[in-house]
Amino acid sequence: MEVERISVTAYPDGRLDTENASRYLGLSPKTLAIMRSQGTGPAFIKRGRIFYFLDDLQKWIELQPRVRSCAQARVVGL
Repeated sequence: MEVERISVTAYPDGRLDTENASRYLGLSPKTLAIMRSQGTGPAFIKRGRIFYFLDDLQKWIELQPRVRSCAQARVVGL
């Protein structure tokens, strides 16, 4: 099985814009926008535009529950 590599661009301080953050997470930019409004997504900052720090994205991924079935995912609210 070949792994598809993605290209993500970050600012020197580790910030990613929404497009790059969504690529990193494997989510659409619209999904990230919905998660921001619901308070369920990764931490972000707003400085005219929305930015995410790479460290925050990685922490958010690590905090997500791991499941073995779709039924289990429904139980934990995924």
